Amino acid sequence: MKPVAVRNIERADPNALGTFEALGVATVHEALGRSGLMKPYMRPIYPGAQIAGPAVTVLAQPGDNWMIHVAVELCRKGDVLVVGCTADNTDGMFGELLATGLRARGVKGLVIDAGCRDVKTLTQMGFPVWSRAISAKGTVKSTLGAVNVPVVCAGVNVEPGDAVVADDDGVVVVPRRLAVEVAQKAQKRADDEVEKRRRWEAGESSLDMYNMREALAKAGLRYVDRPEDV
Repeated sequence: MKPVAVRNIERADPNALGTFEALGVATVHEALGRSGLMKPYMRPIYPGAQIAGPAVTVLAQPGDNWMIHVAVELCRKGDVLVVGCTADNTDGMFGELLATGLRARGVKGLVIDAGCRDVKTLTQMGFPVWSRAISAKGTVKSTLGAVNVPVVCAGVNVEPGDAVVADDDGVVVVPRRLAVEVAQKAQKRADDEVEKRRRWEAGESSLDMYNMREALAKAGLRYVDRPEDV
């Protein structure tokens, strides 16, 4: 790894990002072919936040948040800061002061495969964070990493500028080059669900809606009237 901070990156299409933010993680994940979802230990520090934005990436050393400080001034309005570590770590690498700096630049939120602290204050600020852990343990600033290079965060490869979508269901990453295509597929899924929701509300069985009965029979499912008929 070269200790480098890349100033200029290409960011995912803003219209696609708007679609992702409106639809949320589950729909986007399905539209992406059920890929790009970070490990389920990545949880929001408070419920209700739903964001999408282009990734500014940080590769940090465990227990060292030096490169997060470097990344703050490279962020633009609407970005999402994504931090991966070179080794497993749960130290509190992010807190109130860094959030204040990011919010001043219009950054939408943070995704960090490590720990977060100052959760009460961050919640009051309304600055959303998805993290591996919550920990008061502090960090140092002694070893270089990199900014705006490819990183692995919670099992997902994240390239600078990729679309990051996060809500109460977790975090999904859409490659920048696929953002427009996936946004179209996600919107179609959402539109189709409007009619399905109407049919559910009317009491229609999902077995009929999704034409499952024949497949269930072929798979060997039998209906019996009484337990003793099994």
